Amino acid sequence: MTCKEAESLVMPYIRDELTDEILQEFLDHIENCPSCWEELEIYFTIEVGIRQLDSETGNYNIKGALEAALEQSRQWLHGMKLLNIARYAVSTLGVMALIITVLLQCRIWIQQGFI
Repeated sequence: MTCKEAESLVMPYIRDELTDEILQEFLDHIENCPSCWEELEIYFTIEVGIRQLDSETGNYNIKGALEAALEQSRQWLHGMKLLNIARYAVSTLGVMALIITVLLQCRIWIQQGFI
């Protein structure tokens, strides 16, 4: 991902509008690019600061909020990876169970002389 692409994704990231694939690329880039990290910090500070002023919450640790949001994004991606692994495992087990069932049924038919 280029810096220009990452910078165009800052606001969609803050608004939680990125897909999982794009989010992974964005986080990888942001963590390794000081310029884009600074851009994210600026926009996050403005966006979250305005939201906090509107809602009158007393939490003004915006840098901590940014790091918490990034950590939450990483945890979300990790959870989605685990969910996909579990989905593939269950699908594989289902197919294997179906194959075993068909083979056992064929064995019964052979023993009874249908095949």
